[in-house]
Amino acid sequence: MANLKIRTYKKNETHPDTTISIPISILRFAKKVIPKHAFAALHEKGIDIDMIVELAQNEDIRGNVVEIEEHKKNKKIVIAIE
Repeated sequence: MANLKIRTYKKNETHPDTTISIPISILRFAKKVIPKHAFAALHEKGIDIDMIVELAQNEDIRGNVVEIEEHKKNKKIVIAIE
């Protein structure tokens, strides 16, 4: 079963500082319980969670969907469908 993975990294680290996994099968429902501030943060970065949900339904789409590098904060966020 595929998962939506959201990983945060500190600058120049190869292992994630935080990983969030959401099974694709419950993604449509899970987005209803994700805190509003998390959606706001994603929206602020230009990430449309509804589009990611739609992409995740396609079994041919796997891998990194979005990579955000916040240079001033020395961190990177990777959203992937695995």
